[in-house]
Amino acid sequence: MKFILSHQVLDEILQKHRIKSNDLSGIDKLFGGADGYYWYHTLRHLCPKKEVIVWNGLEAMRAAVQGHEDETAAEDEVKPQQLKDGHLEALARHLGLPT
Repeated sequence: MKFILSHQVLDEILQKHRIKSNDLSGIDKLFGGADGYYWYHTLRHLCPKKEVIVWNGLEAMRAAVQGHEDETAAEDEVKPQQLKDGHLEALARHLGLPT
């Protein structure tokens, strides 16, 4: 399965679920529970505005998201968060392209 990420896709996900961009609790629930907002925000930082990222599988998406988290944590000299299965499942559900 392919997965797609862009700012437009993220905005459309929120609109589809009638969640405002400042609704941290709603975004948490939508993106896998506690820390869902953190991973949503990570996705927004991972993908430059006006660009689109496409991954050809779940593991490629996981590696890219976790890799970005690891890099930014190292820059900030903090321990990186680990992408949990529940968050990955939510990302896959929202970013997966129908076949």
